[in-house]
Amino acid sequence: MQVGRTGACVQVFASRLPGKPSPGAVLVLSDLTELRRLERMRRDFVSNVSHELKTPLTAIQSCAETLLDGAIYDEQYNRVFLRQIQQQSERLHALIIDLLSLSKLESGGPSVQLESVCLDAMVEECIADHLPVADARGVALQAQPPERRVFVRANAEGIRSILDNLVDNAIKYTPEAGTVTVRWHQEQTRVRLDVVDTGIGISKEHQDRIFERFYRVDKARSRELGGTGLGLSLVKHWAQLFGGRAEVASEPGHGSTFTIWLHAVSTEDNHSESTAGRKKAPDRP
Repeated sequence: MQVGRTGACVQVFASRLPGKPSPGAVLVLSDLTELRRLERMRRDFVSNVSHELKTPLTAIQSCAETLLDGAIYDEQYNRVFLRQIQQQSERLHALIIDLLSLSKLESGGPSVQLESVCLDAMVEECIADHLPVADARGVALQAQPPERRVFVRANAEGIRSILDNLVDNAIKYTPEAGTVTVRWHQEQTRVRLDVVDTGIGISKEHQDRIFERFYRVDKARSRELGGTGLGLSLVKHWAQLFGGRAEVASEPGHGSTFTIWLHAVSTEDNHSESTAGRKKAPDRP
């Protein structure tokens, strides 16, 4: 049964004590709220995964059947169906990769060795990789680096996952002639990384759930743009694995700012690690 305004789920067990007359009864209350929440999460996860896998598979099957029915000999249309199969296969592959990554992170995090990572270098690589897509969509993609290079306690794989997912999302939801800006700076012992866009924005009621897996503000638009629905959840889990957190500030029609807080590596610590690494390196023959 549900108890109180919070809707806590409580299981009640009652048993009469032996004796004539009975001296009383034992009443046991078990709080099942967390168990029920996890069960709902599992059901929602299975339902979402089934739907996300079914969509590209259905498209692939339909195209394959059309080709087998004779369209493969039609030089005008066969490449259209083959291209659709390729696109849906890539979407399916991306979904599976994200699911595997998220599963590892949610199970307690992979065994990663945290090290000093140059955030400037990671952003430069990310910008270079996403620039062709941004240019094709008419979106200006730019970086605002600080005066001095910034190092964070993380690992390269996780930082690239955070940057790639945030920048990719920002480009997708920013209209033509818009701007996506990546900026970062150190604040004492922490580093603040912002990905700012001039896109469509996110209303307040969606912001608390935006980092949940498969949560989409506009489901039809998200699928049209090719998202897996797992990118922001991966961002959140990577940030938490590094001892940081993910935040969002947005207003509909005025763009969004996704902020990642990470632990900074001081210049002295970074120099010590570099020195230690050089000492461990074997001499060249």
